[in-house]
Parts: sequence; C-alpha cells; structure tokens
Amino acid sequence: MEVYLIFVDAAQNSNKFWSAKVEQSNLTVEWGRVGYKSQQKVHSFGNYQQAVSKFHNLVAEKKMKGYRESQPQIDSTSDSLEIKRAIQLLEILRPYVAERQFTNRNYLEALNQYLKIVPTPLEMKIDPSLIYRNVADVDHQLSLLNSLLETDSVLANNTTEESGNNKVISLKTIGKNFWRHL
Repeated sequence: MEVYLIFVDAAQNSNKFWSAKVEQSNLTVEWGRVGYKSQQKVHSFGNYQQAVSKFHNLVAEKKMKGYRESQPQIDSTSDSLEIKRAIQLLEILRPYVAERQFTNRNYLEALNQYLKIVPTPLEMKIDPSLIYRNVADVDHQLSLLNSLLETDSVLANNTTEESGNNKVISLKTIGKNFWRHL
C-alpha cells in the first residue's frame, strides 16, 4: 500500500510532496520539496492493520489540506489520460506565456494543475515568470509528453514483438532536458 501526494501553489511558493508506504507492520512517511532532499520517518505498529489505519488517517489529513494524488515521475507507463491532461494544460499555458501574462489567475491555476500532474523540481523561490520563459519551453515539454504517448502506443502495438529500435522514453531518464536549469 503506497501513495504519493503533491501540494502546489506557485503564487505562494509551495511545491511539496508527501508519500507513505505500508510494509508489514511499518508505515514509512517521506516529505519535502519536490526535487530536494527529503525527510523520512518510520512508524512501527503492532500489526499490519494498525499501520494501514494510520496510513488512511494521514492520507485523509493531507488531502483535507489540499494535497492531490500524483506520481513521483511521469513516464510511458503512466496513465495516458494523465499525460493527455498535462498536454491540455500546457496548451492552455502557451498563450499566457506568449503574451507574458504570468500573474494572470488562469495562468497560475493551470500551472498549478500541471505541476500536480508532472511533479517538477523548481527553485526554492518559485517565480511563475521563470518556469516558462517563452513558448519554446512549452513546446519542448509538449513534444516530450507527446513522445510518451507515442511510446505508449508503440508498446501497446508491439506486445508480442521485440520493440527493436523503439526506445522507451521517460521523464526520469530525460529529466535533465525536460526542465532546463532556471
């Protein structure tokens, strides 16, 4: 039993994660800022059911505080609906970036939604005007996300064949290129 939660509010400089995992009678909790060194605590219980109960209580608390379920990284094994939603959000962000409307409430909301789907290491001080400096940054991420969908499609079509020259692309392996250094 495992969960990975994200809380993002770019306007308030918040970009944090919280995760929990139950193994036997232990509950391991990890938290911190996305992309930075995290903290971890292991809670030991008398049995598995007690650990699961505490897990559910903590997850409910975090969700009440605004955390949303996500994945540590998005890759070709990720839900294609999540990847498609991330692409839609980038397409919403693109005109705001083109017009440099980084303080627009709609831009900030779409940015927060995107960052909840694609956990992203940002600087300690988030500046919404520096996340995407121009449409080329948005287009670069669009092409990478589209390549994940194409890879997913290729893998689905090649279930009985060796994938040959087709490479599986994940944001974890291309992370250095996905987010240029701010």
